[in-house]
Amino acid sequence: MPLLRINAREGMLTLHRGATPVPDAVRATRAAPGPAIIMIHGFKYAPDSTNHCPHKKIFRDSAHGWPASLGYNTGLPEEGLGIAFGWYARGPLAQVHRRAADLGRALAQLVEALKSAAPKRPVHIIAHSMGVEIALSALGHLPSQAVQRMVLLTGASFTRHAETMLCTQAGRSAEVFNITSRENDLFDLAFERMVAAPGGQDRAIGLGIDLANVVNLQLDCPDTLSCLATLGLPLAPPERRVCHWSSYRRPGVMALYSRLLRDPHGLPQTQLAKLLPDTPEPRWSRLVRPPAQALPNGFGASALAAAAQVLRTRIGLFQTASTGVKPKEPAY
Repeated sequence: MPLLRINAREGMLTLHRGATPVPDAVRATRAAPGPAIIMIHGFKYAPDSTNHCPHKKIFRDSAHGWPASLGYNTGLPEEGLGIAFGWYARGPLAQVHRRAADLGRALAQLVEALKSAAPKRPVHIIAHSMGVEIALSALGHLPSQAVQRMVLLTGASFTRHAETMLCTQAGRSAEVFNITSRENDLFDLAFERMVAAPGGQDRAIGLGIDLANVVNLQLDCPDTLSCLATLGLPLAPPERRVCHWSSYRRPGVMALYSRLLRDPHGLPQTQLAKLLPDTPEPRWSRLVRPPAQALPNGFGASALAAAAQVLRTRIGLFQTASTGVKPKEPAY
């Protein structure tokens, strides 16, 4: 079944290396049975870039690319329509974050085109990191029932913005799975310090979203792993203390997301909500033992600065391979 590769830049949608207008390309797939799943990458990718094109990397045609991992390229008629959503995600982190928020309107236009072509076909979204900001921002431009399910992987979005978007008409009618991991704590910290939160101090959604239609699923929680195993969805345990990519690279996770997006009736959100732990593990629980009591107010500045410095030296930083210039930003 079809796999459309679409790029968004400056609010415009175009086919990746194709001349057909996107609405026409979408209409041509309206007879395809099964859901439409929109896949959105995060920071550092750039369509048509020699070294950073998402369509040759995260969305590549191989057994380990997102499309195949989510059930596409099987040859089965019911696999539905896959859409690889590429966007220019390079540059200063704060600037890319603003660009992601602005592209919410372009994503909404794509969802509207899908619904116009096939009104009864469910539309789902899976997004990683900075791509989550695009997915959430689109909800403010859409009507109720436009998006059925959203899987948000270690999102680089602020909690207040997420709650605002999920309280819109489209947000309230969507079932949302907020995938978190304490492996991502340092990246959440970097995001909070490098990007100004609208309206002042805020936290990344890695600490959870407290809304009725959101299930927070912590991938490195032993109780969560046990719960998923009983449902026939075994996941490999986490291997690192710090990792931003395990939410889609760890063995078993893409099978979980495929099941969430392709079998909503067989895996109801209400069932998962009852089985999963009520409270996520605290931030830094993979790095240090949680304190017995709340940290004093004065703890913040020095500890956060130290953790941010660890982040800069520990994880793969934004790097331009062609010039050899030293990296300046973390890869989201």
